[in-house]
Amino acid sequence: MSDPKVVAIGGGHGLAASLRAIRRYTSQCTAIVSVADDGGSSGRLRDLLGIPAPGDARRCLVALADADALWAQAFEHRFTAPGLDGHAFGNLVIAGLAEVLGDFTAALEEAGRLVGAVGRVLPATDAPVVLRAETAAGPIDGQVAVSMTSGIVRVSVVPVDAKCPVAAIERVVDADQVVIGPGSLFTSVLAAVAVPALRDALVATAARKVYVANLREQVPETEGFDVAAHVRAMRAHGLEPDVVLCDPRGPALGDLDVAHVERPVSRPHGLAHEPELLAAALVDLVEPRPSVG
Repeated sequence: MSDPKVVAIGGGHGLAASLRAIRRYTSQCTAIVSVADDGGSSGRLRDLLGIPAPGDARRCLVALADADALWAQAFEHRFTAPGLDGHAFGNLVIAGLAEVLGDFTAALEEAGRLVGAVGRVLPATDAPVVLRAETAAGPIDGQVAVSMTSGIVRVSVVPVDAKCPVAAIERVVDADQVVIGPGSLFTSVLAAVAVPALRDALVATAARKVYVANLREQVPETEGFDVAAHVRAMRAHGLEPDVVLCDPRGPALGDLDVAHVERPVSRPHGLAHEPELLAAALVDLVEPRPSVG
């Protein structure tokens, strides 16, 4: 299938890695990004301005742009001056656009035009949310706190009726392929999937859902997890992947009971995904949508 409709879901550096691969085999790419981050520049802007966290969306916009483009480089610049210390320029641009336009999703559209993004970046929710984890020790609130927690059973977003942009739901339902991850399981991937309307769209879509397995465990969030444990966690959140893409150097498969493909997709040091290798593996996992009628 040439130029398939591909949706990538998650957050952080993992989703950006998938987008750098996906843009190599399609121009019809949509990123749906978790906006529950409450740390760093994103958290500060969220608290000050009442907007969804912009940081992961910024990374995705840059990943979909030409790395040599001036605007893409500028979006990643971080200030060191007092008052602006730690803020990424792109976060400030997105925040300013959101205030001018009165719409965070529209702000990402405009920011995408600035950097020349090939594809679209949409937030998992169009208003700020708090990530909540259920653990044996009780509930934990906030993405940063959850990322430093082990024994997580389930995550959800507060408020529970957080709205997902209609465009995000439409893109998932109409996709040919949905790429999930890689990235922090509970605080990036499932933080997006936990949005009820998005989860329902993932159930309804005829697209092939590909989970890109992480290359290593994340301590303490997924300490001791094999690939099968990741899949069980996704199922507990109502997400059933059709196939798992694993690197042979990554975590053990465990009792994995879903179709899986083992391909070398990491860089030589084994700590990050190599875009060209990941693209070659993902394009082989695109299936034609079933015909209607």
